[in-house]
Amino acid sequence: MNHPREPAASTVVPMWVGGKPQAASSKRAGEVTNPATGRVARKVSFCNAADVDAAVKSAQRAFPAWRDTPALRRARILMKFRELLEAHREELARLVTEEHGKTLADAAGSVQRGIEVVEFAMGIPHLVKGEHSEEVGTSVDTHSLRQPLGVCAGITPFNFPVMVPLWMFPMALACGNAFLLKPSEKDPSASVRMAEMLRKAGLPDGVFNVVHGDKECVDAILGHYGIHAVSFVGSTPIAKYIYETCARNGKRVQALGGAKNHAVVLPDADLEFAADALIGAGYGSAGERCMAISAVVAVGAAGDPLVALLKKKAQAIRIGPGDRDGVDMGPLVTGPHRNKVASYIDIGLKEGATLVVDGRGHRVKGHEEGFFLGTTLFDHVTPAMAVYRDEIFGPVLIVLRADTLEEAIALVNRNPYANGVAIFTESGGAARRFENEVGVGMVGVNVPIPVPVAFYSFGGWKNSLFGDLHVHGTESVKFYTRTKTVTTRWPHQDTPAPGFNMPTLG
Repeated sequence: MNHPREPAASTVVPMWVGGKPQAASSKRAGEVTNPATGRVARKVSFCNAADVDAAVKSAQRAFPAWRDTPALRRARILMKFRELLEAHREELARLVTEEHGKTLADAAGSVQRGIEVVEFAMGIPHLVKGEHSEEVGTSVDTHSLRQPLGVCAGITPFNFPVMVPLWMFPMALACGNAFLLKPSEKDPSASVRMAEMLRKAGLPDGVFNVVHGDKECVDAILGHYGIHAVSFVGSTPIAKYIYETCARNGKRVQALGGAKNHAVVLPDADLEFAADALIGAGYGSAGERCMAISAVVAVGAAGDPLVALLKKKAQAIRIGPGDRDGVDMGPLVTGPHRNKVASYIDIGLKEGATLVVDGRGHRVKGHEEGFFLGTTLFDHVTPAMAVYRDEIFGPVLIVLRADTLEEAIALVNRNPYANGVAIFTESGGAARRFENEVGVGMVGVNVPIPVPVAFYSFGGWKNSLFGDLHVHGTESVKFYTRTKTVTTRWPHQDTPAPGFNMPTLG
């Protein structure tokens, strides 16, 4: 018997091509599992190169008319899309919870953060304005244009099946591009639902398309001559592969990779406030966030009292199905991922870290087949340990010790990841020094997860980002457009005739 909220396991999530759902020509398929029950909720067709080609050709046919649609009209379609997202926010959140496992409140919050990017994209008439200079030479004017690239693609992760796609395609569409979305095969349903909403909002058929699959589908996207830019969020090894492959194929690319986000806690911090913040940032969404705090650096006298608070709060977290009232943390996305995260607890013990809270034995009554793991807390971790070096992507929070702020900054800067970082202190001077000296792309001061608002751009440094431009905000406008500069002369009787020399100002 199926779980009450689950459709029949025979349901197949389709492609979305040319403004309607379509079955993939490939016979391969994947299983979409409800992490809280461990049961297969539906299947998803895996697209092959022919399926990707059909979606790209649909986008290519739709692109010229969409490119030539005035930016204000494109913005109005996005306004209607935003209204539909708001009206169906609970539905989208339930889809996220059903296929990913995070709590409904967390899922709804992620949907809202995506909607905020749509709101930013609605201002596209202002954002794509060019520049103009009069009389750069005798009777010569110069102006610049921002024009769309063509067909763009987004490859998005399992942990935010609504928010991350909304970080990409609204800005690409607003700029006049057609778009091909490849969501995670683990939780694909929300992407097709958003495609339906775009069509209802008035987006012309073919401008937005959805394909599904694994590496075969991804490689077809990376190698397709008709795709001009690729946006990606996922693990660092895959981000590097996508960046290198796109570069070889002449595509523009932004590939956001993994993270090992630190939070530095100084002795002068409000430790109760800091502990509450770290608990939410470390264990929220079962730690399956690229901006999760996974490494706490306790400075000096902050160490022992902070660990005592973290232990108490970690043990009090309520774990269960994401759609159950009063639950703080849901399951992990799949059984293999749950097992991989649990294996790091064994590794941490073998390496000599102090296990303060052990989540390996946690069970949820009535959901014994779900992919649950309890909260885990390690103390006295060193940078040489695998639990520090690797991105675990689960509810495992580690604590390192440092004697001074200088030592803490040096520790953070030695890490190969540089996505997000936070400091907890009541000293403005310490915070100012930290934000200036730390080599990380997004910094929080008494803010544990410093994800920028929609009108700023999101992205890290070092092995957390491959490419120059970040997602959403003004940098996304630069990513999804290219600049054309036009120099104009309208000759009259006094205009000097062109000569053989290089033209100069004057």
